[in-house]
Amino acid sequence: MGWLLWRIDLHNWKTAVQSWRPPEDWERVATIDAHTAGEPLRIFVDGFPEPAGHSVLERRLDATKRLEFYRTATMWEPRGHADMYGCLIIPPERPKSDFGVLFLHNEGYSSMCGHGIIAVATVAVEVGWITSAESTIGPDVEINIDAPAGLIKATVHRENEDIIGVSFENVPSFVAALDQQVFVEGLGTVRYDLAFGGAYYVFVDADELGISMQPENQAQLVDYGRRIKHAVSNSTEINHPLHEDLSFLYGTIFTGAPQDPNHHSRNVCIFADGEVDRSPTGTGVSARVAILTARNELQPNEKITIESILGTCFEVEVIGESICGDHPSVIPLVRGNAFITGRHDFLIDPLDNLKNGFFLR
Repeated sequence: MGWLLWRIDLHNWKTAVQSWRPPEDWERVATIDAHTAGEPLRIFVDGFPEPAGHSVLERRLDATKRLEFYRTATMWEPRGHADMYGCLIIPPERPKSDFGVLFLHNEGYSSMCGHGIIAVATVAVEVGWITSAESTIGPDVEINIDAPAGLIKATVHRENEDIIGVSFENVPSFVAALDQQVFVEGLGTVRYDLAFGGAYYVFVDADELGISMQPENQAQLVDYGRRIKHAVSNSTEINHPLHEDLSFLYGTIFTGAPQDPNHHSRNVCIFADGEVDRSPTGTGVSARVAILTARNELQPNEKITIESILGTCFEVEVIGESICGDHPSVIPLVRGNAFITGRHDFLIDPLDNLKNGFFLR
């Protein structure tokens, strides 16, 4: 009899939860989540207000001024965590673009995100929002996406209706400085390169610093990455040649030997406020091939595979040349895979004193 009562109670419990509706004064934010090479992406479906503006950069500025509550409530705990990453779909800026995106994280809004492009393109095709009927290349689906850094041309690759990967042509990527030195508190003099791949990164050799790029060492990587980023930011003026809004240092990328000898190298990116990128970093590998090209260590259309801290990979190659302001630039093509992980209805009770979210490491 006791077992029977439990089964009845369990049924009532499920029914009660499924039929419950939150009070009208609670806010609801709906998302569909995915990951690219282990790095999360929370894509907003409903409940995150649309920022105002005519261009992507104008909307990004408005979001930073008016919509911080929604960013922190969904990126920070208890709904997110210190390493959460998000994507807000916005109207396109260019006539031939399919949609625009704003990428958000624990610190604010980024200028571009390679893993985010791969994930949002995957989701757009997987859920049937954008279909092959709208594409000119058969089973593969082409998507034009307006990001703050510029137009991103993505291709969702399919076999028998299954998505097998996404590649994207990134914005012109270039070297800002090679073989620079900066004094870093606790580390001494550190040699670095500075490059742009949709965002600015400082690149340092992990072996020169004696630091391991393994998951169990993430705390030290975060510590060193923050120190190096702050030291370079405080000692070097960063000016994007076309857009002042892109003139900031986004993160530190440690480079070194791969774990798999068939791969080119390993990237570990520490960005925003100490976030650890689980993927090899799409904008990071774009900036990396700009450096390798400048050093004559990479030839056009030579594909290389770069690992992440998890050992997951992006494939990248240089498919063309360009100019960004007065900077000779390369056009990177990056390829990776993303997978949907869930759908969420987040609720925000106005009486909750932690409704704005909190950030704890």
